[in-house]
Amino acid sequence: MGLLEARETAAQVRVEELREEAERVLAELAEAEAVLERRAIARMELAEALAAPEPEAEQPPKAAPAVARAPVAGSVVPHWQEGLTVEALSPDYKRLVGVLEAEAEAEAGGTGLRAGALAGRLGLEVVPAKVEGVRSKVKRLVERGWLTEERPGVFTPRRAAG
Repeated sequence: MGLLEARETAAQVRVEELREEAERVLAELAEAEAVLERRAIARMELAEALAAPEPEAEQPPKAAPAVARAPVAGSVVPHWQEGLTVEALSPDYKRLVGVLEAEAEAEAGGTGLRAGALAGRLGLEVVPAKVEGVRSKVKRLVERGWLTEERPGVFTPRRAAG
């Protein structure tokens, strides 16, 4: 019986190690996809500029196609801009924004949440690997204007203008 328990424990440790590795690889993949997307856009912009110089006012806005497509898990987080809703975000990012917005409403403005508390509210196990995964996602949402980090490590929904 003890041998079986030892084997089960070893299997659990291996599963957790593989989960952590998978999360790390997925985070690196998301960053690499973002770099690839930026470079592809830059190349297309340069090709358009060299082909037919036109005034900026006559070009259609670039954000419209991103809103029209349904986001998928692992997709790049678009920069927030006027008129863009959380529907432009993938399901994981929508959940993060939703939890923070619900927290802000429940506490009449709220003081924000840390990554560990967010992980718990999302139903994730509050272990370093999960918390760091949540932290990287909310940091990305802050960088793209969807959330704010008014104090280090404390995340809140972006404030509506006016």
